Amino acid sequence: MMDVVFLGPGYPGEMPLFTRGLAEVGATVIGVGDQPQDSLPELSRRALADYIQIGSWSDEDGIMRTVLDRVRGRNVDLVETLWEPTVVVAARLREAIGTPGMSVEQAWAFRDKGRMKEIVEQAGIRTPRAERSTTVAGCREAAERIGYPLIIKPISGAGSLDTYRVENDDELEAALPRLGHIDEVSVEEFIDGEEFTYDTVCADGSIAFYNIAEYRPRPLVGKQVEWISQQVIAHRHPDHPYLAEGKAMGEAVLVAMGFTSGFTHMEWYRTTAGEVVFGEIGARAPGARLTDLMNFSCDVDLFTGWAEAVCHGRFSQPVERKYNAAMVIKRAQGHGRISHVEGLDHLMATIGEYIVNVDLVGIGQPRRDWKQTVLSDGIVVVRHPDLPTTYALADQIATELHIYAS
Repeated sequence: MMDVVFLGPGYPGEMPLFTRGLAEVGATVIGVGDQPQDSLPELSRRALADYIQIGSWSDEDGIMRTVLDRVRGRNVDLVETLWEPTVVVAARLREAIGTPGMSVEQAWAFRDKGRMKEIVEQAGIRTPRAERSTTVAGCREAAERIGYPLIIKPISGAGSLDTYRVENDDELEAALPRLGHIDEVSVEEFIDGEEFTYDTVCADGSIAFYNIAEYRPRPLVGKQVEWISQQVIAHRHPDHPYLAEGKAMGEAVLVAMGFTSGFTHMEWYRTTAGEVVFGEIGARAPGARLTDLMNFSCDVDLFTGWAEAVCHGRFSQPVERKYNAAMVIKRAQGHGRISHVEGLDHLMATIGEYIVNVDLVGIGQPRRDWKQTVLSDGIVVVRHPDLPTTYALADQIATELHIYAS
């Protein structure tokens, strides 16, 4: 038996499944969260042996005091987290308790995009030219040196929130006031090309599972245009020559960052000229249901696979890459509450054998703010062994399924 302190067992949405995974591989799971235990998802409650409620995730010193007080005298073996904002405090707890895993210095490198790029560049890996800034004037000066088009995003952000593509001085001036709540930003060269992920589960210093997913279109485009149905495709053949340089770069990044055990989520670009460029990497599982998508692609359980990797240094599930799996993210038309859905019955009748998940906001529920949530008003997942067919199926869902709010 192994005692594992797990930060965030109830949030974000996939965390109850990872909590369950820890319990299934024999861990005694001590959850840490900011909500009362009885308000946790049932799956989390069943998997936990103990629970420590903290005041706020933003108070790292308070978290340290509360958790260390509660585990004093207990033989804690691991401290784990898969939620971006808690990566550093998890490392602080490891160092204080004396458990293995990422140090605070390593964790900061995954959270601080400026430091991250320095490490990756020193390993000879191509990254976008970038400068960091804490002031409006600094952003203007960086833009002048880097040139347009460029990207402005938080140094310690995740996903595409608070991220802006800027084409000229006027767009820069329009974007800067929207970043007033951000302490520090990265002003970066915009890389024009396709965007992919490189996701891994590592066990004891080795890559035990890997995946490459494709964004259609790039998330920054999907975030800015309301009618777009964003697609994410987990590729059946991540070793395909078209993706090979991106995979090799991902392997090199893991070495440069010193990552040994757990989940990672990296984003990278392939330009029209065929150049591969590093984007960023997180020491965590991907969000927005991408872990589910990888499970559908390979018929594995990565929630338990990750737990086995961090607890026992192995990944015993057979990985058979059977399918390309595509997730289509839908946004409702109109405002207010979801009133009706059109096209789903026809899609189920015609291509239903390839649809493996339908998870839409229910009738009568409020439409979600598409600018603040990646998954918008729900998803449909389709899979097929052939990649062109998978693209066609995903496009059919994107164009024929309509959600309305009123």
